Amino acid sequence: MLTHLTISNYALIRQLEMMPSKGLNMITGETGAGKSIMLGAIGLLMGNRADTKVLYDEEAKCVIEGTFFVAPYGLKWFFEEEELDYDETCIIRREISPSGKSRAFVNDTPVRLETLKQLGKTLMDIHSQHETLLLGAASYQLSLIDNYAQTSKEQLQYTQAYKTFLSAKKAYERRSKEGLEMRKEADYNKFQLEELDALNLVAGEIAELEEQQSLLEHAEEIKAKIHEAIQFLDHEEFGALKSLATVAHALQDLGTFGKHFSELQERFHSALVEIQDIQDSLAKEDDTLEVDFEKLDQTRERLTAIYQLQKKHGLDTEEGLIQLAHELAEKVFQLDNLEEELAQLNQELELAREAMMQQAILLSEKRKASLAPFAEDLRLLLQQLGMENAQVSIERRETDPDTNGIDAVEIYFSANKGVKTQPLGQVASGGEFARFMFAVKYIMADKVALPTLIFDEIDTGISGEIALQLVKMMQQIATKHQVICISHLPQVAAKGENHYFVYKDNSQEKTFSKIKLLSPEERLTEIAQMIAGANPSASALESAKELLAG
Repeated sequence: MLTHLTISNYALIRQLEMMPSKGLNMITGETGAGKSIMLGAIGLLMGNRADTKVLYDEEAKCVIEGTFFVAPYGLKWFFEEEELDYDETCIIRREISPSGKSRAFVNDTPVRLETLKQLGKTLMDIHSQHETLLLGAASYQLSLIDNYAQTSKEQLQYTQAYKTFLSAKKAYERRSKEGLEMRKEADYNKFQLEELDALNLVAGEIAELEEQQSLLEHAEEIKAKIHEAIQFLDHEEFGALKSLATVAHALQDLGTFGKHFSELQERFHSALVEIQDIQDSLAKEDDTLEVDFEKLDQTRERLTAIYQLQKKHGLDTEEGLIQLAHELAEKVFQLDNLEEELAQLNQELELAREAMMQQAILLSEKRKASLAPFAEDLRLLLQQLGMENAQVSIERRETDPDTNGIDAVEIYFSANKGVKTQPLGQVASGGEFARFMFAVKYIMADKVALPTLIFDEIDTGISGEIALQLVKMMQQIATKHQVICISHLPQVAAKGENHYFVYKDNSQEKTFSKIKLLSPEERLTEIAQMIAGANPSASALESAKELLAG
């Protein structure tokens, strides 16, 4: 519900403020005074595109701000999804700068225009040509049936089942596609796996083989160097160990002359033991190392085989080859189990399809049960609105399951006696469409939480009893929903709870529009002027009193 509206620097409006009541609000005024301009400004709050041409003062910023009570609409989820602060009172603001830049805010948080559109259509409903075109759309007509039949519970259950079906369908189709690729690659994958399995690689093997190859390739040179080292250490006459033994005896004798020499003797003894151990190790290496050309060839062949597979697969380590072998083994395993897996996925798909269809049928049955009553309610209301020969029928056909279920509906209409009904979008005139849409909203007022309804001269082309019937219905809607009606008929304008008057102020160099809430006396005069012109007679004033009292 709109509780407060301010418009500044927009078209003919320099500054305008109104606080409509929660019921039926009437707006009247002279032609061109700015009633439709107000709707343009409100449209900006609903996300319509902005234009700098609308600036009253081209050097100043245009600001339109609306305050709404949003508690009845269940919008907390929307605010959370859009990361906006939620409060039962919501402030929407739109700004247009002289440079043409447009900005939108919800509770002082900048938002995208698309976000504003989604929120705006929930809070305000302007009866317009666009909506008239919308009435002819199949999806909109189906939504009317759902609102009339109160299918929200069934829709939710169907939507959940439909999403589960789509998920199962996607899983089956994805695995089937993967299966085709796997079958194409199956033989090659098995061949590659057999190659890798035959190699029987272990982590760290390349480093060991390369070290072994180096040893085998230089075995003769290594053994010669070992013999040379041992010879220098252990020669019978000139070996280093014999000389070092002499040093040891000398240090032993020195040890008796003080602690310092004893420590030197111990250090030398340790070094001598280490050198003797090195000699023993060299001897063992000499015994172990063999000049084995056959083993060298085997090592080279093994390394060559590993290098070739690394190059083939673009890998640098044996760990990469081992990981590749695991991956290929998994693919081969999956292919071996693919048919069983596809059978399981297909079974899940069929169960999901069956569950979806069960919910679709429940939803469809509730829709079908409402078609005739909805059509009859529309027909009776259209008769009350002056189309006494109106005929309405709703045809339904079954479709493949989609987001809306298995139903497609189309409303058929004829305004004239003896004329066959045809699809609504093809036969109704502008005035008939307007009354048809009004009848729809009248019915929906009892079914859903409607946004603020704004009717722009919906009473055009009607008069007398039909106008009175129209405004009675409007009053009925206004018992549950806020209604703002721009009217040119006195019998309609007289029935509002609040009456706003839009007028031009020519007192300054540039004309601008103003709006004011009329007092009872001002309202009487305005209704009388709507009946008889600028200078209403006594009888016109009496007629105005009767309309206001009625």
